[in-house]
Amino acid sequence: MRTLGSAVITMEFFLVGFALLIAKNHHSATTLWIGALIALLLLLTAGLLSSIRGWILGSLLQIALIAYGVVVPLMYFLGVLFAILWVCAYILGKKGEAARAAFTTGEK
Repeated sequence: MRTLGSAVITMEFFLVGFALLIAKNHHSATTLWIGALIALLLLLTAGLLSSIRGWILGSLLQIALIAYGVVVPLMYFLGVLFAILWVCAYILGKKGEAARAAFTTGEK
């Protein structure tokens, strides 16, 4: 679960970095600082995914990523796409952990 979530969060970090490159010529410093804060929090969240707090923070950052579409309109689409990947990472991670636990205990 943590591996899939970390992969999604890390890719979102790069996505926000590229969005900042798009926004730097047409927006104020405040919006750029907000984007940089989102990027930094995404990077830090990748290390916190071993606990439920990391997943909650990651979910809140999905909303922030979509909301950054106000600055870069393409982020509406990409934010929703990555939010779907985030949910899939959580669900598939849970199933993977359950399968691993069943395999190690010898259950079928």
